[in-house]
Amino acid sequence: MNLRRATPDDAATIAGIHVETWRAAYRGLVPDSHLLRLDPGPQGAERFREFLESGEGETYVVERDGQPIGLLTVGPCRDDDLDESIGEIWGIYLAADQWRRGIGARVCARAEEMLRARGSRRIVLWVFEGNNRARRFYEAMGYSADGATKVIEVGAPLTAVRYGKDLPDGTPLPEPGRGPEVEET
Repeated sequence: MNLRRATPDDAATIAGIHVETWRAAYRGLVPDSHLLRLDPGPQGAERFREFLESGEGETYVVERDGQPIGLLTVGPCRDDDLDESIGEIWGIYLAADQWRRGIGARVCARAEEMLRARGSRRIVLWVFEGNNRARRFYEAMGYSADGATKVIEVGAPLTAVRYGKDLPDGTPLPEPGRGPEVEET
């Protein structure tokens, strides 16, 4: 797996990944009418091109064997009730055929490393309340709901739950699926 910083030239690829992953991850949660309106074509690509050119957040293309399979966006926390020094995972999206292969855990760990390198000691993210797969994933990665919720309009009002995680100071983050090194005696 490789992460590389997205450029405006990646806009069409990112639009396609975004639509594909939203349709797979949110089917049955987000109304089908909304999912069908998502545009992987020129308008969707232009929207992502504008976002990438704006410099808001940092978007990375996730590649496997040289092929784009997902995207990651991180940045400062956008919540009014929290300090901007808190990092936020704005989104991790992987193609459905890449789920449950450990890639998401590696991407999440890399996001944590990036945000910690920028001075964040806490990271937050938002998950739709009914997205049990994502909630279990983030809980397995050490995140927990912090009590904050908000309603997001995506063809219907859906409640999102904020998760947070404190990062350790000064010690390397372990690779996902690996505990601390144990010296054999």
